[in-house]
Amino acid sequence: MWTKWGRGGDSLTRRSYLGFVVVVALGVLVAACGSSSSRPAVAPSVSGSWPYPNADLANTRAASGSTISSKNVARLQQAWTFTLSGTAASGVSAYGSLAAAPVVENGVVYIQDLDSNVYALTLSTGKLKWTYKVNLPEKTGPGPDGVAVVDGAVYGDSSTSAFALSAATGKPIWRNADLLSKGQGSFEIQPQVANGRVYLASAYGSGPGGGVLFALDASTGRLLWRFNTMLGEGAGVQAIGAGAGGAWETPLVSRDGSVTFGIGNPYQSAAAAIAHPSPELYSDSDVNLDAATGKLRWYYQGVTNDFKDYDMQASPISARVNGVSMVLGAGKMGYVYAMDAETGRLIWKTPVGEHNGHDDDSLLALEHRSTTIRAPYSFLPGALGGVLTNMAVAGDSLYVSTIDSEFTLTSLRQVDGNPTHTPTGEVEALNLGTGKVEWDTKLSQMALGATTVSNDLVFTTLYNGVLIALDRATGAIVYRHDLPAATNAPIAIAGNTVLVPAGAPTLFGLAGGHPQLVAYTAP
Repeated sequence: MWTKWGRGGDSLTRRSYLGFVVVVALGVLVAACGSSSSRPAVAPSVSGSWPYPNADLANTRAASGSTISSKNVARLQQAWTFTLSGTAASGVSAYGSLAAAPVVENGVVYIQDLDSNVYALTLSTGKLKWTYKVNLPEKTGPGPDGVAVVDGAVYGDSSTSAFALSAATGKPIWRNADLLSKGQGSFEIQPQVANGRVYLASAYGSGPGGGVLFALDASTGRLLWRFNTMLGEGAGVQAIGAGAGGAWETPLVSRDGSVTFGIGNPYQSAAAAIAHPSPELYSDSDVNLDAATGKLRWYYQGVTNDFKDYDMQASPISARVNGVSMVLGAGKMGYVYAMDAETGRLIWKTPVGEHNGHDDDSLLALEHRSTTIRAPYSFLPGALGGVLTNMAVAGDSLYVSTIDSEFTLTSLRQVDGNPTHTPTGEVEALNLGTGKVEWDTKLSQMALGATTVSNDLVFTTLYNGVLIALDRATGAIVYRHDLPAATNAPIAIAGNTVLVPAGAPTLFGLAGGHPQLVAYTAP
């Protein structure tokens, strides 16, 4: 995922990455089949679960029941690897092989690769139980793809269809290939399943139409409702003709009967945004819908008239502080937003990562007050930056990883631009009640493993293939381990096991390595 390339997604960046990474990415392998191997050393017994894409329906990414803490993290050892092999059938190989979070239920690990193939592995050994082969690469971006597992069924999607499989055998239960019309993009989302409904969305079309949010009947795949993420694409967006809106990170299902999606950008150039300014609803927004009907309850738009390929794509998180229920959202604009869960009213917002003073340029263009938007135009966060991967919540703190990457437009008719330097990263802790930064740890590499809480630790991964753990109280890095390959996917923690998908492309001179899922266990 990128949770990944902006997974904007999600995942490095999303749309900027579309044009950029194909140039810099070299020979990447994508999974078509697999094999597992184990270290000869005797590993600890393995147990535990990670039942949802982000640990729970609230998307907290806090590992319930984990036994891994600062007391035993130094004793993590590799238990097994599951190696992916094969070559991608299309240029989507530039995005790598694995971008989704594993899901662990009843002693089985379920994961999907970027060719949409699904694998079921035994948690204790990594042995392959079954494979559901699709062999259909992502069409528009780096995924994340990925599956949800509920009540004995595995739910996933390819770029053109949604499906359900038997969790025990991998045999198809249903498949729906009649959900998307021309111009409505393609699926690349790890869905959420709750209350008998499958929630998923398309992302970015190849023409007018924007993205679409869906709810399907979990038992049959029948369409229950759909919601267009764009009220109507303005002239600025139409000038590009690349589609707009959509979602690719797992939505939030709340106890109040709502579902909230993080929506992508309108995909327009600076010249178009200046000539034809428009809010472009519901791009760069968190959109809260009635889960049963798909009717709009509220929305909050982080960036209006966006021309920087920003997104508010991160999986929204449910939290409660001082008696107030909140939804926490974020994205590539480099801001975290706390919204009232009932109304969408902004409670606080906090900039994270590096900014160079151009945060309000899209708004100034909307209000016809833009005076500083001239080429060459540099903006930070860039289209590869900001909050690119999902956040985590535990206690009274929110844990966020950011990418610091400046981009420059040599022409205002460009979309995305080009990075001016190799990106770096940060992990920050914010106070849930106030949004104030509690600590900020600088990193020499992009942190793309999403933030994941296990007791007194916050885990993530660095793009160059390093697993790290930080002290939740201070932000000090207390553990580092070299991985066998680069990674741009979220990790999962089940009991005493850390599952790391490592299958990122070669980028910025960093070798991608051979794609594999690696399991590390601690006593």
